[in-house]
Amino acid sequence: MIHSKGVNINDSSPSLEPHFSLTASVNEIKVKKLIMDRFQGEVSLNCLPRTSRIRHRTRHLLDSNSNVFNHGMELLRSRAKTEEADQKKTQSEGVKQRETPKATSTPSSSDDEWEKVNERGKGSGGSGTGSSQTRESSFEGVIGFFHPFCNAGGGGERLLFAAILATQRRYPNALCVVYTGDHDASKDQILNNVRNRFNIELNAARTCFLYLSTREYVLASKWPHFTLLGQSIGSLILGWDAVNLLVPDVMIDTMGYAFVLALSKWLFPNLPTGAYVHYPTISTDMLSSLHTEVSSGQGLNAGLGKGTKGRAKQVYWELFAKLYSWVGGSVDVVMTNSSWTQNHVSTLWSPARKKRGKKKAISVVYPPCAVEELTAKIPVDAESERTRTRNLLYIAQFRPEKMHHVIIDAFNAFLKSYKHLIQDGPTPKLILVGSVRDDHDEKRVYKLRLQTQEIKDHVQFVVNAKWPQILDFLKSSSVGVNGMWNEHFGIGVVEYQAAGLISVINDSGGPKADIVIDIDGKPTGFRATTPEQFAAGFAEALSLPADEAFAMRQRARKSSWRFSEQVFNDAWTGHLETLVELAGPQSKLRR
Repeated sequence: MIHSKGVNINDSSPSLEPHFSLTASVNEIKVKKLIMDRFQGEVSLNCLPRTSRIRHRTRHLLDSNSNVFNHGMELLRSRAKTEEADQKKTQSEGVKQRETPKATSTPSSSDDEWEKVNERGKGSGGSGTGSSQTRESSFEGVIGFFHPFCNAGGGGERLLFAAILATQRRYPNALCVVYTGDHDASKDQILNNVRNRFNIELNAARTCFLYLSTREYVLASKWPHFTLLGQSIGSLILGWDAVNLLVPDVMIDTMGYAFVLALSKWLFPNLPTGAYVHYPTISTDMLSSLHTEVSSGQGLNAGLGKGTKGRAKQVYWELFAKLYSWVGGSVDVVMTNSSWTQNHVSTLWSPARKKRGKKKAISVVYPPCAVEELTAKIPVDAESERTRTRNLLYIAQFRPEKMHHVIIDAFNAFLKSYKHLIQDGPTPKLILVGSVRDDHDEKRVYKLRLQTQEIKDHVQFVVNAKWPQILDFLKSSSVGVNGMWNEHFGIGVVEYQAAGLISVINDSGGPKADIVIDIDGKPTGFRATTPEQFAAGFAEALSLPADEAFAMRQRARKSSWRFSEQVFNDAWTGHLETLVELAGPQSKLRR
């Protein structure tokens, strides 16, 4: 049976989370025997619809471990109180212990790079006011964050921990539990990474990591065929793993696993669920891209809809889109990171949500962008204009969807076609800054280096750069580049703007819809799709008269303030309050 949700409090174990690690082992034979013994003779269940019987029996199976669930919950709470007491003892004499931490933030290197959160003032963590704020802040439930790759160090992880920080400010007595599959990192290691990469200081006593044992089932490599469907099925396995460890009072997915929320809602109908969607698993743009030319740059599947195999792929994607729409209809609160994502998620999920009586609209909650830090450290004035180089900067993880090869081709075309722009001064350089996650990324960088052999003196690769170096590049470069098709939001583009760079971006997704838009009726950057268009955009950006370039930099910086951390904090807190209200004043495990 599913047993021994062993609660380990051994801080010295290197392979386990140092304070709490709830692990599950499954004995298949015992599970089968348990099911046979438990449900033999339950004639009354036969009167229920088949799906209701399955749900009842599944929840009954989970109930068999209720003592372990409750025991684990009490241990988590007890440890949290112990840690808080220890924190108070270590405070300097005369310094009042704060219930929630402050954070200073430094901006990120890209949408998926090391990204850091600026300091927010006290009292900014919620939309509630007065006595209701004080009363509701006493919520002591468990808020679960489903994020199996929480130690990846990308933009999604920055959002996760910024959200936890805002949650702890709003509900300092709540316990924030992160479901993760990062077994190679302990709690202390993860929190240190959060501190070093994002400069976010969480309340460690109220932060817990529960380790999932089935993360391999959501890897694309596990499903070489029918990958979308396979990963979705794998997420159900991972979701089952999570609820076997602990059923929270509120479940929030911050990584795009809508099927996990559907499973949680199916097992526990009263469990409030929330989703922060960075990118829809499938979209109408993906379907249409199958019939476009590969040269259009519309993603990795562009042009694959031709022939019998292509038509079969089209049908498969359309059927999966219907399934994705159905599972999305079960989520109580849906947040998206851009209006582009909102439009696509609304198209897919809204009909199903309406049928299920979900009244709360799908909302845009922009990721927190630390424009304050950049505006403080990087001036945009007459003096800074004299010190800027003519370099082009592209900050993005070295992943295939970032389309580095397109930008390299575009830069090569720019050097060949616009020689008149570079005759009177130093030749512009293309600086590619990004992180490398694994061997696949390293091989990708190697291939990109080979691609640049013809222009290698004018292209610079900077792998796993530290923040001070990235800050120098932002301060000295003139143009910021984003080549990804349908980038869901584009924190890196916001940071280009905050640093005063003129952006040349892919004419799609969040950067097009939300970021590089006209301010005061005038442009803040340029858009492109093909290598030739990017080359023309580089030429336009670098050939602007000095006064026009300076004015565009100022407009870009002004535009970036629309994505401040305060805006994120207020929006996140408002949606979180809705979920806590759904959880009720005295939340209990829902079975």
